Amino acid sequence: MQLFGGIEGGATHSRLVICNAEGECIAQTTGLSTNHWMVGIPECARRIADMVHRAKSEAQISNDTRLTSLGLSLSGCEQEATNRQLENELRESFPDLADSYVVCSDTVGSVFTASPIGGLVLISGTGSNALLRNPDGKSYSCGGWGNFLGDEGSAWYIAHRAMKIVFDDVDNFEKSKYPIDRVWELIQQHFNVKTRLDLLDHCYAKFDKPFFASLCQKLSKAADEGDGLCLFLFQEAGHHLARSTISLLPKVHEELVKSGDLHIVCVGSVWNSWHLMREGFLHELRKVPLNYGIKLINITKSMAYGAVYIGADGINYDLPRNYSDNYKVMFHYTNTPMKNGITNGHSNL
Repeated sequence: MQLFGGIEGGATHSRLVICNAEGECIAQTTGLSTNHWMVGIPECARRIADMVHRAKSEAQISNDTRLTSLGLSLSGCEQEATNRQLENELRESFPDLADSYVVCSDTVGSVFTASPIGGLVLISGTGSNALLRNPDGKSYSCGGWGNFLGDEGSAWYIAHRAMKIVFDDVDNFEKSKYPIDRVWELIQQHFNVKTRLDLLDHCYAKFDKPFFASLCQKLSKAADEGDGLCLFLFQEAGHHLARSTISLLPKVHEELVKSGDLHIVCVGSVWNSWHLMREGFLHELRKVPLNYGIKLINITKSMAYGAVYIGADGINYDLPRNYSDNYKVMFHYTNTPMKNGITNGHSNL
């Protein structure tokens, strides 16, 4: 029996899919974060094995049955050296798990869920990252440095910016252009605090990035209700995500745009607030002359399918797949010149 597994691993949670030789899903499950920078390589390997074992059990597959291949598309797996360490840990600690492994970043799995030749992926979840994978196998990235060095346009960044603006306004260090009362109220509710001093534990000793980032959901709701500061935060996030995209456009291979459009896979919960980020995103994009359109697409299936495909490709197995079933177009941008020479972006859903 040939079984092909794939895991989509994020900073907050993970998903596993197991497919048969016809590319049909026969088992799936969820698990905890599999970012080895956050939990360590041994614990990451244990969580991977736990998901595989649970999925097999639920599908009534014998635990002695090894997966033919296991694709691991995980947050934090950008370095070849640590990827090999994770693979070695799995082989040594769980020798009966799989015959073959392919370890790569979550951005790569996102791309291959939508296309067999590559493309651009823009992640805006707990953290943020942009990655371009060309048909020749070369990859280029912008961001993905984590909350200390980046994460612009992510849920964590939006939450942190909200808190910093409030702190600076109260300190009279830099006054906010918008009233801070609603955002400060949301921060107090989210962290269950009364004063700014009470927040220091959450920023240092008890820092929990996913929990910190989840404040973003409350800010999104307040933006929908018209709060000026929250609207500004999401528009700023749109600017940041567009700038990450623009940084990679000079590296785009012509094969990726021969249809007339570059597909950008949009990953992460912050994209649920696209309507709040749209104007900021388009403001940046209109600055760049393009001879092709841009389609922002949403993956409609788990990106674990991309990991399954990568694992199968790693052993040159032609696993059946239907990419058109895996995504839908969220936004279509086309660039046309204006009379003053400035480009003007038009969009169609």
